[in-house]
Formats: sequence, structure tokens, C-alpha cells
Amino acid sequence: MEERQRRSFTEDYKRQAVELVVSSGRSITSVGKELGLRDSVLRRWVDKFRQEPTSAARRPTTQATPMSADQASEIARLREENERLRMERDILKKSIAIFAGIRT
Repeated sequence: MEERQRRSFTEDYKRQAVELVVSSGRSITSVGKELGLRDSVLRRWVDKFRQEPTSAARRPTTQATPMSADQASEIARLREENERLRMERDILKKSIAIFAGIRT
């Protein structure tokens, strides 16, 4: 059986991954999948971050007032645009791979 090589990550990378989970409001699972990390690894980093006494200042506070209709519609529009741009990027990546494969 082949042994997996253990990956190591810098503290800066870990901090950025945790900030992505905390600031985006997305689940650990979805962020972990996007970054290619196991849930357990990212969850451990998030737990460690939340236990640090200095992390309280970095954590976003919850909003005291509900989001306005304009803000909600803008967020929905930006999410749709984000999804469209991701799809376009993926199509371009695939087309580059196809053309690169033909010329080699």
C-alpha cells in the first residue's frame, strides 16, 4: 500500500483559510473542498484560531440591524455574477487545455 506524503502549510496559509471560513460565512466543508483540504484539518485550524485570545479582535461581529432589500438584492446579483464568472473561467481553462493538447 502506498503511503501518502504529508503536506505542510505555512501559518499565513492557515490564517487565510480560516479567515475565508469566518468572513465568508460558508461552511468548513465547502471552503475545504475549494482549497483541497480535509474538513478535519480546516476545522482544527478554525478551532485553534477561535481559541487564540487575539483572534476576538479579528472576528467579524454580527450585524445589529437586518440587511436592507437593496443590500440583499446586490448580494444576490453579485453571487449570480460570481457563478457566471467561475463558469467562464472553467470553460477557458478547458479550451486552453484542448488547444495545448492539439499543438503538442
